[in-house]
Amino acid sequence: MGNNPIPCWPGTLVDLGGQRVHVRSTPSGPAETAVYVHGLAGSATNWTDLMGELSDVVTGHAIDLPGAGYSPEPPDGDYSIVAYAGAVARLVERVADRPVHLFGNSLGGAVAVRVAATRPELVRSLTLVSPALPDLLPRYGPARVALSALPRLGEWAFERLRALPAERRLNATLGMCYADLGRVHPVRLREAADELRRRDDLPYAGTALASSARALVSEYFREYFSRGADSLWRQAAQVKVPTLVIHGRRDRLVNPRSAVRAGRTFPHVRLVLLPDAGHVAQMEVPERVAREARRLIYETTPISIGE
Repeated sequence: MGNNPIPCWPGTLVDLGGQRVHVRSTPSGPAETAVYVHGLAGSATNWTDLMGELSDVVTGHAIDLPGAGYSPEPPDGDYSIVAYAGAVARLVERVADRPVHLFGNSLGGAVAVRVAATRPELVRSLTLVSPALPDLLPRYGPARVALSALPRLGEWAFERLRALPAERRLNATLGMCYADLGRVHPVRLREAADELRRRDDLPYAGTALASSARALVSEYFREYFSRGADSLWRQAAQVKVPTLVIHGRRDRLVNPRSAVRAGRTFPHVRLVLLPDAGHVAQMEVPERVAREARRLIYETTPISIGE
């Protein structure tokens, strides 16, 4: 491979009032702000390269959701998407004095939809990368998530998997998330392996992962059995801000066909299908995701970016 990738952005613990979260940020400068929300089993570092690509037009803040990355577990043990959305909304209020450009991938996409629908005054634009919105035809990956969400089974599976070498676990995970594993830079693989080993020693890591999976599965049940006003697709229909939905055609976790439903549901949406990308396009092809996101940022910023 070519040159080494950029280092991970520095992070700090931010007090959101009764809860602390770890946030990685690009240098301040641009007046516009972006907030980035990662997916299941991910962290703020999932956005490192995209944050770098966009650092000239937005000051970026990527959250480690409660219990993920370097964020401590939530004091009340609530790992629901509603609770995650509350934490993201409080972070937006903390870091910006104007609406932000909100990004979400996978589970983070579901969280971002809920923030945009319930707190529209906080969001200027919404960019979703393979958002985990309920799908009638779940793929193999979501089926595994559902199994891991069963009571006690998720924690048991975490303990079993912890005995395997970190690199072996990562290759399996990245093989599900990337269309082409050859795009994973060795430095990024090493960083991820070090992070995985660090989390192995956290007493709450298994509970956090299993509880997050349960939260995602509960949204699927809510969609198909209760169809309440707060179901994710109904909330998607309430999102008024300009929305960009990016899907990799080779996504093994979220069916790219859900982009069609997104096109019918979000009131102001542009769809982008990347033919050779997987589930984490912001990591696999960050320059292409940045090109589309930059266009949305320029279209929705009411003043010149440089001002």
